[in-house]
Amino acid sequence: MRTSDKHQKIIQAAIKVLANKGFFNARISDIAKEAQVADGTIYLYFNNKYDILITLFEEEIGKIIVLVKQLIEKETDPKIMLEIFALQHIKMMEEKKELAEVLQVELRQSNKFMKEYRNTKFIEYIDIVSHIIHLGQEKNIFRKDLLPGVAKRAFFGALDEMSRLWILSSSHRYTIEQSANQIVDIFLYGMTEKT
Repeated sequence: MRTSDKHQKIIQAAIKVLANKGFFNARISDIAKEAQVADGTIYLYFNNKYDILITLFEEEIGKIIVLVKQLIEKETDPKIMLEIFALQHIKMMEEKKELAEVLQVELRQSNKFMKEYRNTKFIEYIDIVSHIIHLGQEKNIFRKDLLPGVAKRAFFGALDEMSRLWILSSSHRYTIEQSANQIVDIFLYGMTEKT
């Protein structure tokens, strides 16, 4: 097996184990067993469980960034770009449930990760929203007084909370599309009647 294949096999095994057992309860031996490799093999690729978590986060968020950027590149309307971002973000919760659980729940329970990790991939991800807002301002679609740094976090916060609901709840009152569209709609038009 090629080195890159083994690395990916370990990452995929880690996603499954961390989602099922939680970061604190999961052991390196559990990940090795799931990946069908010897415990020592894990240490050829990663220093420890925390290192696996960081790598998993960076690689998986990296894939999402590439996908979202490819999809919005085809669009010129910033409103549609926001819809694409929102839909892809929430869709991931349905399509990759174990990964979503690790990113939404387990990652946040690691104080070390939250305090020490310089979250450059996450910033790159939400900067996609910032870029869309800048574009909308240049095209006179979005208000000029809007602060993209605040707006991107408010937008992501709404998506993040809806995503958390999808992970923690077994029954959903809304479809993924309804959820994404409502968030974009509220963000673009507020809660007043459209005129």
